[in-house]
Amino acid sequence: MAGYNRVVLMGNLTRDPELTYTPSNTAVCKFGLAMNRKWKDQGGNQKEEVTFVDVTLFGRSAETFNQYMSKGKPVMLEGRLHFSQWTDKEGKNRSKLDVIAERFVFVGSANGDGQQRQGGQGNGGQGGARTSRQAPEQAPPPDDDFGPPPDADLPF
Repeated sequence: MAGYNRVVLMGNLTRDPELTYTPSNTAVCKFGLAMNRKWKDQGGNQKEEVTFVDVTLFGRSAETFNQYMSKGKPVMLEGRLHFSQWTDKEGKNRSKLDVIAERFVFVGSANGDGQQRQGGQGNGGQGGARTSRQAPEQAPPPDDDFGPPPDADLPF
């Protein structure tokens, strides 16, 4: 059966990014993201729900993200869901669903002029931020097809 695993999220960082390196010197940046959802219930009362997600970036994009982002700043990202399972110190089975980010866009800017900075691919591809004085760069085409599956592969 064909699968499709893509997420697009926009929210604010819940903590400062943490940058580490693997033994093979690949940058790994981990951070939390919070997204708010507001709606009115049947009684007309305003409701709000907050969803928290852990996110990981790899490669040059991880270094760029760590350099420019901090707790509370907004970001829009695209990536895939990742499911982890492990056994904790007490012998209990644990699991976690998080996001592996592959692209991101800085929403807003440090000087408040409304310009956006774009980040690259999480696989070490064209990353980095651009300043508001530089022309926008065209992102390279993705390595794999992110479009929807052909009609014949749809499960319904």
